[in-house]
Amino acid sequence: MPASPIDPSLLQLVRQYQPADISAGCFLPLSGLSHHSLKIVLPERTLLARQQPLTPLPFVDRRREFRVLKKLSAGGVVARPLGYNQHWLLLSWQPGEMLTCQQFSEHFREICQALAELHHQPLTGYRLSLTALLEDYWQLCRQKTHHWLQYWQRLKSRGEPSPLRLVPLHMDIHAGNVLRVSQRCCFIDWEYSADGDIALDLAVICLNDPANEMQWINYYAEITGVEPGQFSRQIERWKPWLRLLMACWYQLRAEQTDSPQMQGLARQHWQNLSL
Repeated sequence: MPASPIDPSLLQLVRQYQPADISAGCFLPLSGLSHHSLKIVLPERTLLARQQPLTPLPFVDRRREFRVLKKLSAGGVVARPLGYNQHWLLLSWQPGEMLTCQQFSEHFREICQALAELHHQPLTGYRLSLTALLEDYWQLCRQKTHHWLQYWQRLKSRGEPSPLRLVPLHMDIHAGNVLRVSQRCCFIDWEYSADGDIALDLAVICLNDPANEMQWINYYAEITGVEPGQFSRQIERWKPWLRLLMACWYQLRAEQTDSPQMQGLARQHWQNLSL
């Protein structure tokens, strides 16, 4: 056990699903931009605990995440979540190899297949509104610029693109959130998952891997039957919204953490904004 004390509410939650003595277990913080997860290594099994953020982070709600995962687990897309309380979400540990950025591009077929499987699941009942989400960021961030306000006002005047089809989304697919397991890929970190336009997940991927954009679009279209041209145009409509969302996320985290890394990433994403 680490020297720092473990949150009693987490210990109580773990004991509900692993009644045996957990004093021999290890609670290991995981690296990542949000720093909200612990790997729990017990003698008989390994778990993942995801903490409710101590500072506000729009849309992140472990109770909603639990319910979304529970619904998706019925279709075999994810393992059934174990439980949650006011402060923590408890999951089984997902083994697998995390992809590098290069491997992310190389395994586009397996990732698209996993995405198509997700998009064929029943709706979760939680509708994503980027307008509401971006408004939350505007309210929470202390440092606001004319550039941000102008960009945001133009997006609001346009309105969100009309969805091609509503499906369950992951909304945060990048190399760090994809594991390769036995010749297939699966997703982790579902805290932004909700129902939204089918083009949104591919739009996120295309922003994270712009050099291979058409490869992603064409293969996804091939295995799902969507029309590539229409799909590509819809992705372009969503990109300005997602660019602003990414910039807002880094801005808020930079203000909350005072991290030079976050501050640099926020500056980079603001510089990437254009209409």
